[in-house]
Amino acid sequence: MSTGSFSKIATAAKRPLPALLVAATLVGGGCFFENSSSQAAAPTVTTPTPKPTPQAISDLKREVPLDLSKLGEPLPRNLWVELSKLVNPAVVSITTTSSPRQARAQMRDPIQDFFEEFYGGRMPGGPRGGGPAPEAQQAMALGTGFIIRDDGLIITNNHVVEAADVIKVQLDTTSNKLYEAEVIGRDAQTDLALIKIDAKMKLPVAKLGESKNVQVGEYVAAFGNPYGHAHTMTTGIVSAIGREIAEINRIPFIQTDASINPGNSGGPLVNTQGFVIGVNTAIDARAQGIGFAIPIDNVKQIVAQLEKSGRVRRGFIGVNIATVDEDIAAQLGLPADTKGVAITQVQRNAAADKAGLRPYDVITEFAGQKVEDSGALSRAVGDTAIGTSAKVKYWRVDDNGKRQELTSNITIGENQDDAKKTATPSKQFFGQKAPFELGFKVADYSQSLARDLGVEGGAQ
Repeated sequence: MSTGSFSKIATAAKRPLPALLVAATLVGGGCFFENSSSQAAAPTVTTPTPKPTPQAISDLKREVPLDLSKLGEPLPRNLWVELSKLVNPAVVSITTTSSPRQARAQMRDPIQDFFEEFYGGRMPGGPRGGGPAPEAQQAMALGTGFIIRDDGLIITNNHVVEAADVIKVQLDTTSNKLYEAEVIGRDAQTDLALIKIDAKMKLPVAKLGESKNVQVGEYVAAFGNPYGHAHTMTTGIVSAIGREIAEINRIPFIQTDASINPGNSGGPLVNTQGFVIGVNTAIDARAQGIGFAIPIDNVKQIVAQLEKSGRVRRGFIGVNIATVDEDIAAQLGLPADTKGVAITQVQRNAAADKAGLRPYDVITEFAGQKVEDSGALSRAVGDTAIGTSAKVKYWRVDDNGKRQELTSNITIGENQDDAKKTATPSKQFFGQKAPFELGFKVADYSQSLARDLGVEGGAQ
Protein backbone atom coordinates (compact mmCIF):
# COMPACT_ATOMS: atom_id res chain seq x y z
CA MET A 1 0.00 0.00 0.00
CA SER A 2 1.30 3.47 -0.75
CA THR A 3 0.09 7.00 -0.22
CA GLY A 4 -0.67 8.77 -3.47
CA SER A 5 -1.94 12.13 -4.66
CA PHE A 6 -5.65 12.49 -5.24
CA SER A 7 -5.04 13.15 -8.90
CA LYS A 8 -8.55 13.69 -10.29
CA ILE A 9 -9.94 15.52 -7.32
CA ALA A 10 -7.20 17.38 -5.47
CA THR A 11 -3.54 17.81 -6.17
CA ALA A 12 -1.75 17.26 -2.92
CA ALA A 13 1.43 19.22 -2.42
CA LYS A 14 4.36 16.94 -1.96
CA ARG A 15 5.97 17.26 1.42
CA PRO A 16 9.63 18.21 0.95
CA LEU A 17 12.15 15.68 2.18
CA PRO A 18 13.76 16.86 5.41
CA ALA A 19 17.12 18.32 4.46
CA LEU A 20 19.17 16.10 6.72
CA LEU A 21 17.94 12.57 7.38
CA VAL A 22 21.20 10.72 7.39
CA ALA A 23 21.50 6.96 7.70
CA ALA A 24 24.13 6.17 10.28
CA THR A 25 25.99 3.78 8.03
CA LEU A 26 27.35 6.86 6.28
CA VAL A 27 28.98 8.32 9.37
CA GLY A 28 28.62 5.39 11.67
CA GLY A 29 25.44 4.46 13.40
CA GLY A 30 23.23 7.52 13.85
CA CYS A 31 20.14 8.73 12.07
CA PHE A 32 19.48 12.47 11.76
CA PHE A 33 16.71 14.65 10.47
CA GLU A 34 17.07 18.37 10.20
CA ASN A 35 15.59 21.22 8.20
CA SER A 36 18.27 23.34 6.57
CA SER A 37 16.01 26.34 5.93
CA SER A 38 12.84 27.89 7.26
CA GLN A 39 11.03 26.91 4.07
CA ALA A 40 11.50 23.18 4.56
CA ALA A 41 8.56 21.37 6.13
CA ALA A 42 9.16 20.04 9.61
CA PRO A 43 8.95 16.27 10.16
CA THR A 44 5.49 15.00 11.00
CA VAL A 45 5.41 14.73 14.79
CA THR A 46 2.28 13.91 16.72
CA THR A 47 1.68 13.26 20.39
CA PRO A 48 -0.92 11.16 22.21
CA THR A 49 -4.12 12.94 23.23
CA PRO A 50 -3.64 14.23 26.81
CA LYS A 51 -5.75 12.58 29.50
CA PRO A 52 -8.27 14.65 31.44
CA THR A 53 -6.64 15.90 34.63
CA PRO A 54 -8.76 13.81 37.06
CA GLN A 55 -8.01 10.66 35.06
CA ALA A 56 -4.28 11.46 34.91
CA ILE A 57 -4.15 11.93 38.69
CA SER A 58 -6.09 8.72 39.26
CA ASP A 59 -3.81 6.76 36.90
CA LEU A 60 -0.71 8.19 38.57
CA LYS A 61 -1.88 7.12 42.04
CA ARG A 62 -2.78 3.67 40.77
CA GLU A 63 0.31 3.01 38.63
CA VAL A 64 2.96 4.82 40.67
CA PRO A 65 1.98 4.86 44.37
CA LEU A 66 3.84 7.76 45.97
CA ASP A 67 5.54 7.27 49.32
CA LEU A 68 5.53 10.85 50.62
CA SER A 69 8.06 9.98 53.31
CA LYS A 70 10.70 9.28 50.64
CA LEU A 71 10.16 12.33 48.45
CA GLY A 72 13.38 14.29 48.10
CA GLU A 73 15.68 11.37 48.90
CA PRO A 74 18.55 10.97 46.41
CA LEU A 75 18.93 7.97 44.15
CA PRO A 76 21.33 5.29 45.36
CA ARG A 77 24.86 6.67 44.99
CA ASN A 78 26.02 3.73 42.88
CA LEU A 79 22.88 3.28 40.76
CA TRP A 80 24.53 4.14 37.44
CA VAL A 81 27.73 2.32 38.38
CA GLU A 82 25.86 -0.93 38.97
CA LEU A 83 23.78 -0.42 35.84
CA SER A 84 26.92 0.01 33.77
CA LYS A 85 28.40 -3.19 35.18
CA LEU A 86 25.17 -5.05 34.39
CA VAL A 87 24.54 -3.85 30.83
CA ASN A 88 27.88 -2.97 29.22
CA PRO A 89 29.14 -6.58 28.90
CA ALA A 90 26.21 -7.33 26.56
CA VAL A 91 26.79 -4.26 24.36
CA VAL A 92 28.91 -4.71 21.22
CA SER A 93 30.61 -2.36 18.78
CA ILE A 94 29.91 -2.97 15.10
CA THR A 95 32.19 -2.03 12.21
CA THR A 96 30.98 -2.51 8.66
CA THR A 97 32.81 -2.39 5.35
CA SER A 98 31.07 -1.80 2.03
CA SER A 99 32.85 -2.47 -1.24
CA PRO A 100 32.28 0.08 -4.03
CA ARG A 101 30.09 -1.05 -6.89
CA GLN A 102 29.35 0.52 -10.22
CA ALA A 103 25.63 0.14 -9.55
CA ARG A 104 25.87 2.75 -6.81
CA ALA A 105 26.90 5.37 -9.37
CA GLN A 106 23.67 4.88 -11.26
CA MET A 107 21.25 5.56 -8.39
CA ARG A 108 22.23 8.28 -5.98
CA ASP A 109 20.57 8.73 -2.62
CA PRO A 110 19.60 12.40 -2.02
CA ILE A 111 20.10 11.92 1.69
CA GLN A 112 23.62 10.68 1.05
CA ASP A 113 24.25 13.63 -1.27
CA PHE A 114 23.25 16.09 1.44
CA PHE A 115 25.38 14.30 3.99
CA GLU A 116 28.43 14.56 1.76
CA GLU A 117 27.80 18.25 1.16
CA PHE A 118 27.37 18.82 4.91
CA TYR A 119 30.51 16.97 6.00
CA GLY A 120 32.61 17.44 2.88
CA GLY A 121 34.02 14.87 0.49
CA ARG A 122 32.07 12.34 -1.52
CA MET A 123 31.36 8.74 -0.80
CA PRO A 124 32.06 6.10 -3.47
CA GLY A 125 29.38 5.90 -6.09
CA GLY A 126 29.86 8.88 -8.35
CA PRO A 127 28.54 12.42 -8.44
CA ARG A 128 24.89 13.39 -8.51
CA GLY A 129 23.22 12.70 -11.81
CA GLY A 130 25.69 10.06 -12.93
CA GLY A 131 29.00 10.72 -14.64
CA PRO A 132 32.38 9.22 -14.01
CA ALA A 133 32.88 7.78 -10.56
CA PRO A 134 35.86 8.82 -8.46
CA GLU A 135 38.54 6.32 -7.58
CA ALA A 136 36.83 3.43 -5.83
CA GLN A 137 37.37 3.21 -2.09
CA GLN A 138 35.85 1.01 0.54
CA ALA A 139 33.30 2.70 2.80
CA MET A 140 33.48 1.95 6.52
CA ALA A 141 30.92 2.73 9.21
CA LEU A 142 30.29 2.22 12.91
CA GLY A 143 27.29 1.16 14.92
CA THR A 144 26.16 -0.60 18.07
CA GLY A 145 24.31 -3.77 18.95
CA PHE A 146 23.44 -5.79 22.03
CA ILE A 147 23.44 -9.52 22.65
CA ILE A 148 20.05 -11.07 23.36
CA ARG A 149 21.06 -14.75 23.42
CA ASP A 150 24.22 -16.33 24.76
CA ASP A 151 24.96 -18.03 21.42
CA GLY A 152 25.76 -14.64 19.85
CA LEU A 153 22.40 -13.38 18.56
CA ILE A 154 22.53 -9.57 18.35
CA ILE A 155 19.97 -6.81 17.76
CA THR A 156 21.03 -3.68 15.86
CA ASN A 157 19.59 -1.18 13.38
CA ASN A 158 18.98 -2.07 9.76
CA HIS A 159 20.74 1.07 8.55
CA VAL A 160 23.90 -0.04 10.36
CA VAL A 161 24.25 -3.25 8.30
CA GLU A 162 22.07 -3.01 5.20
CA ALA A 163 24.83 -1.87 2.81
CA ALA A 164 27.60 -3.88 4.45
CA ASP A 165 29.62 -6.57 2.74
CA VAL A 166 31.60 -7.41 5.87
CA ILE A 167 30.35 -6.95 9.44
CA LYS A 168 32.80 -7.13 12.34
CA VAL A 169 31.79 -7.22 16.01
CA GLN A 170 33.97 -6.29 18.98
CA LEU A 171 32.87 -7.54 22.37
CA ASP A 172 35.36 -5.84 24.66
CA THR A 173 37.48 -2.72 24.27
CA THR A 174 40.35 -4.44 26.10
CA SER A 175 40.62 -6.99 23.28
CA ASN A 176 41.41 -6.49 19.60
CA LYS A 177 39.50 -9.65 18.72
CA LEU A 178 36.88 -9.03 16.02
CA TYR A 179 34.18 -11.57 15.15
CA GLU A 180 32.67 -11.70 11.69
CA ALA A 181 28.87 -11.53 11.80
CA GLU A 182 26.21 -12.81 9.44
CA VAL A 183 22.87 -11.14 8.84
CA ILE A 184 20.02 -13.32 10.05
CA GLY A 185 17.29 -10.89 8.99
CA ARG A 186 16.55 -7.21 8.61
CA ASP A 187 13.61 -4.90 8.04
CA ALA A 188 13.98 -1.45 6.52
CA GLN A 189 10.54 -0.17 7.54
CA THR A 190 11.21 -0.59 11.25
CA ASP A 191 14.98 -0.12 10.93
CA LEU A 192 15.76 -3.33 12.81
CA ALA A 193 18.24 -6.08 12.03
CA LEU A 194 19.33 -9.34 13.59
CA ILE A 195 22.93 -10.51 13.23
CA LYS A 196 24.89 -13.41 14.74
CA ILE A 197 28.46 -14.19 15.66
CA ASP A 198 30.14 -17.43 16.69
CA ALA A 199 32.34 -16.61 19.67
CA LYS A 200 32.64 -20.29 20.62
CA MET A 201 31.60 -19.47 24.17
CA LYS A 202 28.53 -18.35 26.07
CA LEU A 203 28.14 -14.59 26.00
CA PRO A 204 26.55 -12.12 28.46
CA VAL A 205 22.98 -11.20 27.56
CA ALA A 206 20.94 -8.01 27.87
CA LYS A 207 17.60 -8.47 29.61
CA LEU A 208 14.61 -7.42 27.49
CA GLY A 209 11.93 -5.61 29.44
CA GLU A 210 8.57 -4.08 28.46
CA SER A 211 7.80 -0.70 26.97
CA LYS A 212 4.01 -0.63 27.33
CA ASN A 213 4.20 0.87 30.83
CA VAL A 214 7.05 3.30 30.21
CA GLN A 215 6.25 6.70 31.72
CA VAL A 216 7.48 10.19 30.89
CA GLY A 217 10.06 11.20 33.48
CA GLU A 218 11.58 7.75 34.06
CA TYR A 219 15.35 7.66 34.39
CA VAL A 220 17.05 5.82 31.52
CA ALA A 221 20.55 5.14 30.22
CA ALA A 222 21.72 4.80 26.61
CA PHE A 223 24.66 2.53 25.73
CA GLY A 224 26.64 2.52 22.53
CA ASN A 225 29.65 3.27 20.37
CA PRO A 226 29.34 7.02 19.60
CA TYR A 227 32.02 8.19 17.17
CA GLY A 228 33.94 5.01 17.91
CA HIS A 229 34.06 5.53 21.69
CA ALA A 230 33.00 2.01 22.54
CA HIS A 231 30.91 1.11 25.59
CA THR A 232 29.85 4.67 26.31
CA MET A 233 27.00 5.17 28.77
CA THR A 234 24.86 8.32 28.94
CA THR A 235 21.91 9.03 31.22
CA GLY A 236 18.70 11.05 31.10
CA ILE A 237 14.95 10.62 31.27
CA VAL A 238 12.11 9.54 29.03
CA SER A 239 11.04 12.87 27.53
CA ALA A 240 7.96 11.66 25.65
CA ILE A 241 6.28 8.50 24.42
CA GLY A 242 4.37 7.71 21.25
CA ARG A 243 6.35 10.07 19.01
CA GLU A 244 5.19 9.46 15.44
CA ILE A 245 7.75 10.48 12.82
CA ALA A 246 6.53 8.88 9.62
CA GLU A 247 9.58 9.94 7.63
CA ILE A 248 11.88 7.54 9.44
CA ASN A 249 9.82 4.79 11.06
CA ARG A 250 6.35 3.28 11.11
CA ILE A 251 6.56 2.62 14.88
CA PRO A 252 6.00 5.49 17.36
CA PHE A 253 9.21 6.21 19.27
CA ILE A 254 10.24 6.66 22.87
CA GLN A 255 11.86 10.10 23.10
CA THR A 256 14.76 10.61 25.50
CA ASP A 257 17.25 13.29 26.45
CA ALA A 258 19.95 10.71 27.20
CA SER A 259 22.74 11.75 24.84
CA ILE A 260 22.69 9.78 21.58
CA ASN A 261 25.25 10.39 18.83
CA PRO A 262 26.36 8.84 15.51
CA GLY A 263 27.52 5.35 16.37
CA ASN A 264 24.87 4.84 19.07
CA SER A 265 22.40 3.41 16.55
CA GLY A 266 21.36 -0.11 17.48
CA GLY A 267 22.33 0.27 21.14
CA PRO A 268 19.99 -0.36 24.07
CA LEU A 269 17.96 2.19 26.03
CA VAL A 270 17.77 0.77 29.55
CA ASN A 271 15.68 1.60 32.62
CA THR A 272 17.03 1.75 36.17
CA GLN A 273 16.15 -1.90 36.75
CA GLY A 274 18.53 -2.93 33.99
CA PHE A 275 15.87 -3.92 31.45
CA VAL A 276 16.11 -2.86 27.80
CA ILE A 277 13.05 -0.76 26.94
CA GLY A 278 14.11 0.45 23.50
CA VAL A 279 16.62 0.40 20.65
CA ASN A 280 18.36 3.74 20.02
CA THR A 281 17.73 4.73 16.43
CA ALA A 282 17.66 8.47 15.64
CA ILE A 283 18.26 11.98 16.89
CA ASP A 284 16.89 15.38 16.01
CA ALA A 285 20.08 17.11 14.89
CA ARG A 286 18.50 20.56 15.25
CA ALA A 287 18.44 20.30 19.02
CA GLN A 288 20.25 18.99 22.05
CA GLY A 289 18.87 16.07 23.98
CA ILE A 290 16.22 14.85 21.54
CA GLY A 291 16.81 11.20 20.74
CA PHE A 292 14.48 8.41 19.73
CA ALA A 293 14.30 4.69 20.47
CA ILE A 294 12.11 1.92 19.08
CA PRO A 295 9.97 0.48 21.92
CA ILE A 296 11.16 -2.98 22.92
CA ASP A 297 7.66 -4.51 22.76
CA ASN A 298 7.63 -3.81 19.02
CA VAL A 299 11.24 -4.93 18.68
CA LYS A 300 10.50 -8.34 20.18
CA GLN A 301 7.70 -8.95 17.66
CA ILE A 302 9.91 -7.98 14.72
CA VAL A 303 12.93 -9.96 15.92
CA ALA A 304 10.87 -13.14 16.16
CA GLN A 305 9.90 -12.79 12.49
CA LEU A 306 13.44 -11.89 11.41
CA GLU A 307 14.89 -14.99 13.02
CA LYS A 308 12.20 -17.20 11.51
CA SER A 309 12.17 -15.98 7.92
CA GLY A 310 14.81 -13.27 7.57
CA ARG A 311 12.21 -10.58 6.91
CA VAL A 312 8.87 -9.22 8.07
CA ARG A 313 5.76 -10.32 6.20
CA ARG A 314 3.17 -7.55 6.09
CA GLY A 315 -0.38 -7.47 4.85
CA PHE A 316 -1.04 -5.84 1.47
CA ILE A 317 -4.28 -4.98 -0.34
CA GLY A 318 -2.93 -3.15 -3.40
CA VAL A 319 -4.20 0.43 -3.20
CA ASN A 320 -2.77 3.94 -3.32
CA ILE A 321 -4.42 6.17 -0.75
CA ALA A 322 -4.80 9.75 0.48
CA THR A 323 -6.15 11.13 3.74
CA VAL A 324 -9.55 12.82 3.23
CA ASP A 325 -9.51 16.56 3.93
CA GLU A 326 -12.26 19.17 3.47
CA ASP A 327 -11.46 19.75 -0.22
CA ILE A 328 -11.53 16.04 -1.09
CA ALA A 329 -14.70 15.50 0.93
CA ALA A 330 -16.42 18.42 -0.83
CA GLN A 331 -15.51 17.21 -4.31
CA LEU A 332 -16.72 13.71 -3.46
CA GLY A 333 -20.00 15.04 -2.12
CA LEU A 334 -19.28 13.95 1.44
CA PRO A 335 -19.75 16.00 4.62
CA ALA A 336 -16.87 18.35 5.38
CA ASP A 337 -16.08 16.55 8.64
CA THR A 338 -15.75 13.14 6.96
CA LYS A 339 -12.86 11.15 8.37
CA GLY A 340 -11.34 8.42 6.26
CA VAL A 341 -8.93 7.43 3.53
CA ALA A 342 -9.68 7.89 -0.17
CA ILE A 343 -8.48 5.29 -2.66
CA THR A 344 -6.65 6.95 -5.56
CA GLN A 345 -5.61 3.81 -7.41
CA VAL A 346 -6.35 0.09 -7.24
CA GLN A 347 -3.75 -2.44 -8.34
CA ARG A 348 -5.15 -4.95 -10.81
CA ASN A 349 -5.82 -8.42 -9.34
CA ALA A 350 -4.68 -7.36 -5.87
CA ALA A 351 -6.81 -8.02 -2.76
CA ALA A 352 -8.76 -4.73 -2.95
CA ASP A 353 -9.52 -5.23 -6.64
CA LYS A 354 -10.83 -8.74 -6.01
CA ALA A 355 -13.03 -7.40 -3.18
CA GLY A 356 -14.64 -4.85 -5.50
CA LEU A 357 -13.09 -1.63 -4.21
CA ARG A 358 -12.70 1.21 -6.71
CA PRO A 359 -10.81 4.49 -6.99
CA TYR A 360 -12.50 7.31 -5.00
CA ASP A 361 -14.05 4.91 -2.48
CA VAL A 362 -13.44 6.32 1.01
CA ILE A 363 -12.48 3.72 3.61
CA THR A 364 -13.72 4.56 7.11
CA GLU A 365 -13.17 1.26 8.96
CA PHE A 366 -10.79 -1.64 8.57
CA ALA A 367 -11.12 -4.86 10.58
CA GLY A 368 -13.43 -3.14 13.06
CA GLN A 369 -11.15 -0.16 13.64
CA LYS A 370 -11.88 3.36 12.45
CA VAL A 371 -9.22 4.77 10.11
CA GLU A 372 -8.91 8.54 9.92
CA ASP A 373 -5.70 8.93 7.94
CA SER A 374 -3.54 7.03 5.49
CA GLY A 375 -0.96 6.12 8.13
CA ALA A 376 -3.56 4.43 10.31
CA LEU A 377 -4.83 2.35 7.39
CA SER A 378 -1.30 1.39 6.29
CA ARG A 379 -0.44 0.19 9.79
CA ALA A 380 -3.72 -1.69 10.19
CA VAL A 381 -3.29 -3.52 6.89
CA GLY A 382 0.39 -4.22 7.50
CA ASP A 383 -0.31 -5.70 10.91
CA THR A 384 -3.02 -8.05 9.63
CA ALA A 385 -1.95 -11.64 9.04
CA ILE A 386 -1.53 -12.61 5.41
CA GLY A 387 -4.29 -14.93 4.20
CA THR A 388 -6.85 -13.78 6.75
CA SER A 389 -10.06 -11.94 5.93
CA ALA A 390 -10.79 -8.39 7.08
CA LYS A 391 -14.05 -6.44 6.88
CA VAL A 392 -13.83 -3.00 5.27
CA LYS A 393 -16.44 -0.24 5.49
CA TYR A 394 -16.36 2.54 2.91
CA TRP A 395 -18.36 5.30 1.26
CA ARG A 396 -19.02 5.23 -2.48
CA VAL A 397 -20.45 8.13 -4.46
CA ASP A 398 -21.88 7.40 -7.92
CA ASP A 399 -21.87 9.72 -10.95
CA ASN A 400 -25.21 11.19 -9.85
CA GLY A 401 -23.84 12.17 -6.46
CA LYS A 402 -25.70 9.43 -4.62
CA ARG A 403 -23.80 8.26 -1.54
CA GLN A 404 -23.97 4.79 -0.06
CA GLU A 405 -22.08 2.98 2.67
CA LEU A 406 -20.79 -0.44 1.63
CA THR A 407 -19.02 -3.34 3.32
CA SER A 408 -16.62 -5.81 1.75
CA ASN A 409 -14.46 -8.66 2.99
CA ILE A 410 -10.84 -8.52 1.82
CA THR A 411 -8.45 -11.46 1.94
CA ILE A 412 -5.11 -9.95 2.90
CA GLY A 413 -2.29 -10.60 0.46
CA GLU A 414 1.46 -9.98 0.45
CA ASN A 415 3.35 -7.35 -1.49
CA GLN A 416 5.51 -9.22 -3.97
CA ASP A 417 8.10 -6.45 -3.87
CA ASP A 418 8.50 -7.04 -0.13
CA ALA A 419 8.80 -10.77 -0.72
CA LYS A 420 11.88 -10.11 -2.86
CA LYS A 421 13.57 -8.10 -0.11
CA THR A 422 14.91 -11.01 1.87
CA ALA A 423 18.03 -10.50 3.91
CA THR A 424 21.13 -10.79 1.76
CA PRO A 425 23.87 -12.80 3.46
CA SER A 426 27.04 -10.85 4.18
CA LYS A 427 29.61 -11.30 1.45
CA GLN A 428 32.12 -13.97 2.40
CA PHE A 429 35.58 -13.56 0.92
CA PHE A 430 37.63 -16.73 1.16
CA GLY A 431 41.39 -16.82 1.18
CA GLN A 432 44.48 -17.69 3.15
CA LYS A 433 45.17 -15.81 6.38
CA ALA A 434 48.23 -13.61 6.35
CA PRO A 435 50.97 -14.78 8.74
CA PHE A 436 51.84 -13.25 12.12
CA GLU A 437 48.18 -12.37 12.91
CA LEU A 438 48.25 -9.36 10.58
CA GLY A 439 44.47 -9.47 10.40
CA PHE A 440 43.75 -9.93 6.69
CA LYS A 441 43.42 -12.66 4.08
CA VAL A 442 44.94 -13.03 0.64
CA ALA A 443 43.49 -14.77 -2.39
CA ASP A 444 44.38 -15.23 -6.05
CA TYR A 445 42.99 -12.61 -8.42
CA SER A 446 39.85 -13.58 -10.35
CA GLN A 447 37.32 -11.75 -12.50
CA SER A 448 34.48 -12.55 -10.07
CA LEU A 449 36.47 -11.20 -7.11
CA ALA A 450 37.29 -8.06 -9.09
CA ARG A 451 33.59 -7.52 -9.82
CA ASP A 452 32.71 -7.92 -6.16
CA LEU A 453 35.33 -5.39 -5.14
CA GLY A 454 34.52 -2.94 -7.94
CA VAL A 455 37.98 -3.27 -9.48
CA GLU A 456 38.25 -2.66 -13.23
CA GLY A 457 41.05 -4.53 -14.95
CA GLY A 458 44.17 -4.44 -12.88
CA ALA A 459 47.19 -6.66 -12.69
CA GLN A 460 46.72 -10.37 -12.37
